[in-house]
Amino acid sequence: MGNPIKEKSYKFAIRIVNLCKYLNEEKSEYILSKQLLRSGTSIGANVAESQAAQSNADFINKLNIALKETLESKYWIELLTETNYLTIEQGKSLLKDCTEIENILAQIVKTTRERHGL
Repeated sequence: MGNPIKEKSYKFAIRIVNLCKYLNEEKSEYILSKQLLRSGTSIGANVAESQAAQSNADFINKLNIALKETLESKYWIELLTETNYLTIEQGKSLLKDCTEIENILAQIVKTTRERHGL
């Protein structure tokens, strides 16, 4: 791929898909995992969509949506951890990846705004 945020968000989406399969098959958990599946895969989808943005404002908008999805994903991961569907170790690992993506997205948005006066 050659684009670090695109790669990280794609790999995170794969982790989320596999986690949701595990939660459905092994834990019979369908409601929370569906919410996490939607938000966790939406991060990468919005990052991918930002690559074809029509303007800098559109680019920032797509990345801001991805950024919001990281916050929602963190919420679902924390909830799944607190309700013992995920181990503390699983939750920490997922939160670490999600926070890393969040920080990168925030920096890209900030830098783009500064460079283009938005």
